[in-house]
Amino acid sequence: MYAVVETGGKQYKVSQGDRVDIDLTEVDPEAETLELKKVLFISDGEDVKVGAPYLEGAKVTASFGGPAKEAVVKGKKLYPTHFRRRKNSQRRIGHRQRYLAVTIDKIEA
Repeated sequence: MYAVVETGGKQYKVSQGDRVDIDLTEVDPEAETLELKKVLFISDGEDVKVGAPYLEGAKVTASFGGPAKEAVVKGKKLYPTHFRRRKNSQRRIGHRQRYLAVTIDKIEA
């Protein structure tokens, strides 16, 4: 069984037991679970449910494996470069995105 959920403007295909890094959202620092209610699609192999745009009453429950403040992870360091040709001007800056590491516990249709 898998589902497609939307969070942070992005869509993720998740199954039970998957570990997913989602965009950092406002969550209580002491919370242990997160409910994703924007479910777009659910499939269990033979039965398929598609929302328009979301499924009514469907939700995906995810856990952090402890308090939410400990589930914040850092992504890979990126070095975007700004360059203007023939102007002797270039700039390199660093960026490191923070994510929320969650484990999918349950998919409810």
